[in-house]
Amino acid sequence: MTTFASGTDTLTRDALTVLQPGFTGTTAPDWLLRRLGEGLASVGLFGRNIASPEQLAALTARLRVERDDVLVAIDEEGGDVTRLEVRTGSSFPGNHALGAVDDIELTRQVACELGRRLAACGVNLNWAPSADVNSNPSNPVIGVRSFGADTTLVARHTAAYVSGLQSAGVAACTKHFPGHGDTAVDSHHALPRIDAALDVLSDRELSPFRAAISAGTRAVMSAHILIPALDPDRPATLSRPVLADLLRGELGYRGLIVTDGMEMQAIAGTYGIERGSVLAVAAGADAICVGGGLADDETVRRLRDALIAAVRSGELPEERLAEAAERVRELARWTATAARAEGEPRPDIGLVAARRALTVTTGGAGHFTPLTEAPYVAAFTPVANIAVGDETPWGVAAELARLLPGTETGSFAGERAGREALEAAGERRTVAVVRDEHRHPWMATALDALLRSRPDTIVVEMGVPQAPPRGALHIATHGAARVCGRAAAEVIAGP
Repeated sequence: MTTFASGTDTLTRDALTVLQPGFTGTTAPDWLLRRLGEGLASVGLFGRNIASPEQLAALTARLRVERDDVLVAIDEEGGDVTRLEVRTGSSFPGNHALGAVDDIELTRQVACELGRRLAACGVNLNWAPSADVNSNPSNPVIGVRSFGADTTLVARHTAAYVSGLQSAGVAACTKHFPGHGDTAVDSHHALPRIDAALDVLSDRELSPFRAAISAGTRAVMSAHILIPALDPDRPATLSRPVLADLLRGELGYRGLIVTDGMEMQAIAGTYGIERGSVLAVAAGADAICVGGGLADDETVRRLRDALIAAVRSGELPEERLAEAAERVRELARWTATAARAEGEPRPDIGLVAARRALTVTTGGAGHFTPLTEAPYVAAFTPVANIAVGDETPWGVAAELARLLPGTETGSFAGERAGREALEAAGERRTVAVVRDEHRHPWMATALDALLRSRPDTIVVEMGVPQAPPRGALHIATHGAARVCGRAAAEVIAGP
């Protein structure tokens, strides 16, 4: 059973309970174990904490020695955003691929299988799915993390994902409320703003969240975005009109409200993490996510002390903090009693989904003959956003090398990317791999140069396929997960 360190008062325990901190390393540090004994109720995991399923299971088991009801959270969307398979790429396609297939039972099965794997490793809260409607093609941070640009499609797949994930006993955390899709700014770097009217927000942004709530999502994550129609002064994470009035009141949501990472510049750069955390809880948030960048005991202490000081000064009502802490405990109780998925596991479901998600367009000849000799793979590589990270491999080169030994690859970017790729490829058949060509003019220029000289070039788009298909063969994978690369390689090299 959980025990608390002697002398830890109720206010201190509640302040620790609402925190969801991270840490560095693949074993739990002493400070984290000590805080669990004092009242900390949640721990957030990132790619840096995971080496293998066996190691992860041992880590979560060690956390539960200190606190048996600890919430172990992770940012495992599948697709481009993976922590379980951060060094290899995901076995599951992401939301955009599932939306492209538009089979809600497939989405449910993928989410269920992902949930099984998380549960087997001792993870019981997943900061997923993304319910954002990717209505802005220039969005730099959502993109393939969204099921698509159609509100009704996003809504039905969000509900299916929530249902599938939670059928495996893992709580879903639907994000980023009230919707991060219509932005051209990444909230990791600055504060995005959505200037949409209330009726547009209600019909477009909020519909997927209504579907998630109806499906029983156990948690909702707030977005660090400013929406003047809802609150002209504060971003959603810090806004009582957004969290208390809209999410709790109008939408009737009763589960846990989690903030997005408080060290993101949209909050930290303007309010600071201590002030931001106090404002978030006062506005209606129940759990403070921190640890993607700041992952140490000092951060936990600073936030704990800021919450305690705010209660003692009267800025934060003690009953609001107590209510938030109780919601964390309610979710912990649910995870302890949630039924686990029945039936046989489907370890192949991710590849099945990735294959179905492909959109294949042949060039002027109207047909494509699979390659029999090893090609040269030119990866036109954009800067990865922070949510995706740059440590996860992507592309088709590794899978093509397995099917066509001798395949070589290079990474190119910038104004000379096309010419440098041509020089590197020599006489070999070229496969050009892009990611969101429509958002990167240099990438489109590189493809122009490549296709002028080598019209037989195969193009694989692993982002949102907004640019017109071109090349002797154009494959849109709708995501850059490892299984998406494998599915594309199978088309290029033949069965």
